[in-house]
Amino acid sequence: MHPFWNTIVKVFPTWLAPNLITFSGFLMVVFNFLLLTYFDPDFYASAPGHKHVPDWVWIVVGILNFLAYTLDGVDGKQARRTNSSTPLGELFDHGLDSWACVYFVVTVYSIFGRGPTGVSVFVLYILLWVVLFSFILSHWEKYNTGILFLPWGYDLSQVTISFVYIVTAIVGVEAWYEPFLFNFLYRDLFTTMIIGCALCLTVPMSLLNFFRSYRNNTLKHNSVYEAMVPFFSPCLLFILSTAWILGSPSAILEMHPRVFYFMVGTAFANITVSIFLLVGVGWRAYKCTQ
Repeated sequence: MHPFWNTIVKVFPTWLAPNLITFSGFLMVVFNFLLLTYFDPDFYASAPGHKHVPDWVWIVVGILNFLAYTLDGVDGKQARRTNSSTPLGELFDHGLDSWACVYFVVTVYSIFGRGPTGVSVFVLYILLWVVLFSFILSHWEKYNTGILFLPWGYDLSQVTISFVYIVTAIVGVEAWYEPFLFNFLYRDLFTTMIIGCALCLTVPMSLLNFFRSYRNNTLKHNSVYEAMVPFFSPCLLFILSTAWILGSPSAILEMHPRVFYFMVGTAFANITVSIFLLVGVGWRAYKCTQ
């Protein structure tokens, strides 16, 4: 997408602050989340026999999703173009990206939703964590290698999601009821794509970049404990939130899935910002020893 972003960034005036571009894209994602919260509060709108989300909503969400993805791609280019790159800008960008993960996943969930043709709220919870761990994996790389490698899975997923929103507006959610191949439903394709991008693109590339740094003797941390520190807090959050779901006497995830997803995503964003600060401090400490 870099050739496209390099063209788009030239449209912006040089006085436009990169952080404003970042925040504008984030607000579009939040707006999509709130819009579908209104039309699909409990994720049953796409199920057979329920009142569906209006077609125009899918068009708006699809356009705003692609615009938000584009702004997220050009904010850094605008910063370098105007010589205004700062550590705060990087923290602001990736901090909002970490929070946007929950908005992306929960919004696209409304395409299939719950019900006989949809995905259960617990499966979506697991898929949300697949996305969250994929996000943190890239920053684990930077923590250990000093370089932030971003996987192609993100670009592929965002372009695909935007396209699916527009298609949904044209053909209706009923089109997703039909099998994609034999008894393989479109909902299964949805879950397979999320897991497949993580297992086939994100994880292999992260491990490969880590191994290359190890082979070149450029790793920033020598012990296994220090290398794995960024995973401790996210894993603890996953364990505690999952225990809450399984032990909840009121079946909290079934009763309030949207609020629970929002809680998990917000807590995760809080943790990742702390990790970003840890990455920055560790990198500065490393440079000071050279």
